[in-house]
Amino acid sequence: MQNKEQRTCPICGKTYHDHPALSRTDGRTEICPDCGTRQALEAVGIPAEKQEKILEVIHEKLGEREA
Repeated sequence: MQNKEQRTCPICGKTYHDHPALSRTDGRTEICPDCGTRQALEAVGIPAEKQEKILEVIHEKLGEREA
């Protein structure tokens, strides 16, 4: 198993180890996967409260729960 680089998301400030997403804002800033998902959902008109519920389901299905 390879070491994953620890990064800090410039949007939410959380640290993450997964592959970064590319911000839709400028097309070059690397952001955490959750903020990338939020930006994608926002782009198709999903309201913020539903975005969070979608992210909860994603994390649950992937076995990732916030501590």
